[in-house]
Amino acid sequence: MRRPTARLRTATAATVIALAAALLAPLGQAGAAEPPNSDYCLGRCGDILPPGENGNATLVEILGNKAFGTHPAHSDDQLGKYDALVAGQSTLTDDKLNSFFNDASFGVPGGQVASTSSPRPDVTITRDKATGVPHIKGTTRYGTEYGAGYAAGQDRLWLMDLFRHIGRGELTSFAGGALANQGLEQEFWPQAPYTEADLQAQVDRIRTANGPRGEQAMADAQAYVDGINAYAKQSKDGRYFPGEYVLTGKIDAITNVGEIQPFKVTDLIALASVVGGLFGGGGGGEVQAALSLQAAQAKYGVAEGTKVWESFRERNDPEAALTVHDGTSFPYATKPANARGTALPDPGTVVPEQLVYDRTGSAVTKAKADVRVPERLKPLKGIFNNGALPGFDIGKPRGMSNALLVSGSRTASGNPVAVFGPQTGYFAPQLLMLQEIQGPGISARGASFAGVGMYVQLGRGQDYAWSATSAGQDITDTYTVELCQDAAHYLYRGVCTPMEKLEKTNAWKPTTADNTAAGSYRMQVWRTNYGIVSARATVGGKQVAYTSLRSTYRHEADSIIGFQMFNDPTYVKDAATFQQAAQHVDYAFNWFYADSRTAAYYNSGKNPVRNPDVDPSLPIAADRAYEWQGFDPVYNTADYTPPAQHPQSVGQDYYISWNNKQAKDYTSAGFGNGSVHRGNLLDDRVKALVAQGGVTRAALTRAMAQAAVTDLRGEDVLPELLKVIRSAPVTDPQLATAVEQLESWKADGAQRRETAQGSHTYTHPDAVRLMDAWWPLLIEAEFRPGLGDGLYSALTSNLSTDEAPSAGHGPTGAHAGSAFQYGWWSYADKDLRTVLGEPVAGPLGRAYCGGGQLSACRDVLLGTLGQAAAKTPAQVYPGDAGCAAGNQWCADSIVQRPLGGISQSAINWQNRPTYQQVVEFASHR
Repeated sequence: MRRPTARLRTATAATVIALAAALLAPLGQAGAAEPPNSDYCLGRCGDILPPGENGNATLVEILGNKAFGTHPAHSDDQLGKYDALVAGQSTLTDDKLNSFFNDASFGVPGGQVASTSSPRPDVTITRDKATGVPHIKGTTRYGTEYGAGYAAGQDRLWLMDLFRHIGRGELTSFAGGALANQGLEQEFWPQAPYTEADLQAQVDRIRTANGPRGEQAMADAQAYVDGINAYAKQSKDGRYFPGEYVLTGKIDAITNVGEIQPFKVTDLIALASVVGGLFGGGGGGEVQAALSLQAAQAKYGVAEGTKVWESFRERNDPEAALTVHDGTSFPYATKPANARGTALPDPGTVVPEQLVYDRTGSAVTKAKADVRVPERLKPLKGIFNNGALPGFDIGKPRGMSNALLVSGSRTASGNPVAVFGPQTGYFAPQLLMLQEIQGPGISARGASFAGVGMYVQLGRGQDYAWSATSAGQDITDTYTVELCQDAAHYLYRGVCTPMEKLEKTNAWKPTTADNTAAGSYRMQVWRTNYGIVSARATVGGKQVAYTSLRSTYRHEADSIIGFQMFNDPTYVKDAATFQQAAQHVDYAFNWFYADSRTAAYYNSGKNPVRNPDVDPSLPIAADRAYEWQGFDPVYNTADYTPPAQHPQSVGQDYYISWNNKQAKDYTSAGFGNGSVHRGNLLDDRVKALVAQGGVTRAALTRAMAQAAVTDLRGEDVLPELLKVIRSAPVTDPQLATAVEQLESWKADGAQRRETAQGSHTYTHPDAVRLMDAWWPLLIEAEFRPGLGDGLYSALTSNLSTDEAPSAGHGPTGAHAGSAFQYGWWSYADKDLRTVLGEPVAGPLGRAYCGGGQLSACRDVLLGTLGQAAAKTPAQVYPGDAGCAAGNQWCADSIVQRPLGGISQSAINWQNRPTYQQVVEFASHR
């Protein structure tokens, strides 16, 4: 619980000629475009990205992994370091950081060179012995980017191929018809459906609408693709290509007949749409929000129901943890006093839009085929039967986080310290890959999403480092288009206009990897000037379609300009120029920056300027008066809020972000951003460090690591639960024991950590089990009786009640690491404090626990605690394919979900960035 504290235009011919010269110029002739290859971190930069750099495995290596548990070199050598921080954080010092993080210095020290290769005369790829990370150094711009593509092929060829097919809605045709593959492409393709002409138009627009940087970006992209294709051809001809191509029937293992389809620049647009959709979106869900609002109004009446609904919506909660915590206001997407243009559906009329048609074969029967495979391949039979990307769900929300930065005035060295990175899930191989790129106009090391790694996207430059968390502000609106003539026509600015039908037909046949029998289906969506149709309904008795319009639709890779700037040391020279570069990133991210002098923050995103009378949290009438200002549907452009209106800061005493609220009055796009948020786990700890002063890299890392194993419910809600329970003596012996176990756990930090490294037993196993069993029971008993079945169900559709590490039912699924982002902890906290008579800023519309009576609330809590205590470990942790029933540690554990033929061992649960940096620059250019 928390209380409040207070673009580049068309290039001239001369510029294009100069650009071409720069791309071809040797390093020594690059002039001002060539920065000195200097490293100002002086050994104080570290990073980590489990499980390992190498994400390719030949067929023989895949067989070895399945038969003997062996791993290709550098495919798992960062996993142990990452895992060990759970036990090692308590005694962490700056000198010990390299036990848990890689040395992220530029270059490869003498004696540490594992290999050197030159796929072209103008680029060299050096790999280090410790991690196998590629250090790419080019003497021309083309050669540098060609080398980056070649290295990406070496490390992530199969993964990149998977993701370009996901982006194109063709996963089943490529990897097999497993139900999970069907579900994945059906979740993603409707969010970003494009024709090949659409993808090419985005390439052309980047090239022509962004001046010399746009030209350079697309030249870099082509060089990168050329490098990928060169490696793909060489590996195919040399028979050392990823073995998944054999297992999915793309290449014959005996004759080598088959093909790895060449990559195209338009594939990069498709790949970018996946990455942006996963981590850089925001908003949407307005139809479901409308349904819960109507449920509240039906129960309480319009005025009271709206008040209750708004209290759960928590658009601008005064108790929310803020990244910009100095009281500066950045109003955006606020609720108007008297909203106009809201178009709520008539009750009971909403019908989701049909997506799949013309199913045949196993798309209907779900049948498996009896696939005959060679004897030596039998251990690999059916390895993709549960999907080529098991557990990977694009339709579920996810955070990308976190960040902790302390300004130099509060550190021991006088230089800012940062511990930050993206929380992108756990996969084998990772979606990200490490690389260092040095060449004309580029000098950076860090992580890039495989397939779009022309530049380092999160990492460090010569004397600065940067990272991001998902911001999630509202850049997606739902419009209500009135139909005319028939279901495929709608009114656009008074004219009956045909919708555009987009289709994708996929067919598959059984393979060694995926035994799903042959089948096919057709996916279909309708595209309007207001976006993609997601549902049908009536409004005021008139037939309408609900459409989803995202400001970054048709702009999937425009952010390449910002990333290019991040990598250019002649552009980024300080916090101000970094913030200017971040303004060219269209997706919704929180960007953090640190050099030797300054820590800074900027929130990026293509924030549309709306009519101030429009409520963006609900469906909007498709009337010209309510469109985004300056809206042009041809390229989906509009007027966007100016940079000064985006949350930003330079030199604040400290910054934290864990997908929490950015700043005062910057409206949260989703539900539940209130008094208890996982951002509080960071904010409390960093605030305490700053108050003491003398913050070090180790101290800040320890704060992150402690938060990473802390149960948010236990730290920030359990105190109120216990206050209510202890308001009278607990006389039942079983309940008294349970309460004492919870109190002991709370006093010890409410952590989910082992008694000793490798014990696989938590320090307070009974209390953790109690909380896991109790939370869903108490939330339902606390809120359902007062809200009623209909409203409770509607609100749980807006926000799930729980996301514990072992909660496979939560938004991120089991074994995912990320936890405690989505849940009803803020609601429970505010409700319990209300019942206790404590002050609550931004309370819920009414009290719910026990009807607001303390004694009745206590009865509810004790009753549900008794039910939880009666549950056996096997009932709380029912087990799965990798865990025996009742195994608490295993239920929590992180599993690197295989995106190919290589699997990894489970590791300790940590709620922590996947790729993470620890940086402290000692000096500046």
